[in-house]
Amino acid sequence: MKEASGELSMTAITVVAIAAIGVVFTTLIWPSIKSNIERNTHCSQTISCTNCNGTTCDCIYVDEDGANQTETCPDKE
Repeated sequence: MKEASGELSMTAITVVAIAAIGVVFTTLIWPSIKSNIERNTHCSQTISCTNCNGTTCDCIYVDEDGANQTETCPDKE
């Protein structure tokens, strides 16, 4: 019986640890990854870029709704 309760305790600890890792990932790491993916997608779909200062440019892209939006993108040159 002692072995069974020890196995149950380890299973509970494992489940709690996996849940904690999932919470940290979804609240802290995923939003940063998602915003970087969106920014890179917008920068690859630019129509025109202005105000380039050597490192970044203000670029215009068309969003999903067909409206023009502005994004600061890395200078391609």
